[in-house]
Amino acid sequence: MSEIRIGVIGGSGLYAMEGLKVIEERRIETPFGAPSDPYVIGELEGKRIAFLPRHGRGHRLLPSELNYRANIFGLKLLGVEQIISVSAVGSLKIEYKPTDILVPDQFFDRTRHRADTFFGDGLVAHVSLAKPVCPRLIDPFVAAARAAGATVHRGGTYVNMEGPQFSTRAESEVYRSWGMDIIGMTNLTEARLAREAEMCYASLSMITDYDCWHEHDVTGQEVMEVVAQNVKMSQEVVRQLVRSLPAERPADCLCARALAESLITERALIPAETKKKLQPIIGKYIPVG
Repeated sequence: MSEIRIGVIGGSGLYAMEGLKVIEERRIETPFGAPSDPYVIGELEGKRIAFLPRHGRGHRLLPSELNYRANIFGLKLLGVEQIISVSAVGSLKIEYKPTDILVPDQFFDRTRHRADTFFGDGLVAHVSLAKPVCPRLIDPFVAAARAAGATVHRGGTYVNMEGPQFSTRAESEVYRSWGMDIIGMTNLTEARLAREAEMCYASLSMITDYDCWHEHDVTGQEVMEVVAQNVKMSQEVVRQLVRSLPAERPADCLCARALAESLITERALIPAETKKKLQPIIGKYIPVG
């Protein structure tokens, strides 16, 4: 059986993958605690993948309660190099309609209550997030959505709000005036950590609503009704993606060398415990010994 190189993080409504031939469920402990759920290891379209429901099965965890570091670190321990993220988002533009898909290429941070770096404890790293989504994945994501029959939009900026409440109307109108495209509660934190872990990351943003700027206030019930419609489509897009993505990413992918010039601390000053904890991420640059 081939190694696990592709990870799928399922968002609201996507708690399982139809068509996934399950091999095992693997519970992983990380230096940052436990991930949202056991990873489901299986075979999809002839490739071995790891699937994780972001909010846990049954949607038990708030966006601010997610252990993002454990979720991404666990995928790293499994050998994952490419992450397919699926998430529900609101639209900030009339042309991006509920049930459409947008593949963002930029993020704007409005979070305030979450841990979003693996570093610290005596080791400083500053990775580049100029291109927070792996540029190599954007076109395959768009192509897979089109092949599945979805209406898909290439590129745009995802505002990552804190949640769990939806926006105030004033906030929504400000984001629109800034030219933002969609709004969600999870993806930027994942993208930050994936880059630090030298993993490729891109998102299928499944549009569920028009936030609260258009016609009437958005409600959780309305969002979940559209989420239910989106689940079947998202599963088909993921299948198309897994089929089309190479099992291993190209050696020259920039994500694979994100830390090469980002580890700032003088090597002799890095605490041994920190080096040990972060070996899956920094090992090729800073060995334990």
